Amino acid sequence: MSAAAVFLDRDGVLTEAPVLAGRPQSPRLASELVILAGAAGACATLRDAGFRLVCITNQPEIARGGLDPRELEAMGAMLERELGLDEVVVCPHDDADCCECRKPGPGMILAAAERLDIDLAASFTVGDRWRDIDAGSAARTRTVFIDRGYDEPLRAQPDVVVGGVEEAAGWIVEQTRQR
Repeated sequence: MSAAAVFLDRDGVLTEAPVLAGRPQSPRLASELVILAGAAGACATLRDAGFRLVCITNQPEIARGGLDPRELEAMGAMLERELGLDEVVVCPHDDADCCECRKPGPGMILAAAERLDIDLAASFTVGDRWRDIDAGSAARTRTVFIDRGYDEPLRAQPDVVVGGVEEAAGWIVEQTRQR
């Protein structure tokens, strides 16, 4: 029987994302990665409700040469260990690569769903940027937008807008109780 999952963006959802010129930035070193207050509790709430937890993150600095793949691997291992994630899925490409995995495309979600036997219709995608919401919509999951006030408009309408990952987890659990 397929499981439901919550697909979580990394920067700005699970970890701090400093904002520069209205856009969130990613850390370049594992020592710079800071898990947001409340992220561990939110993940525990979702796990206790029976969800698989998958982090999906675009990391174009790999393709651009600004991020060492070993640092990225260390960040993923830290998130799996500290937050109890089932998997961290990374797209290392830049927009010019036109890959299938880079958000706003649904490739990371679809591949993880196949590997982990996930029921996408019962799943959710949580993100803080338009790319996350578009990817979740394209994969036919329900979408939760964490509004961080970035200088980027949404392109698709999310199912709900919340202020943080804890609120997102509460809303998701409530939705599953109503089914």
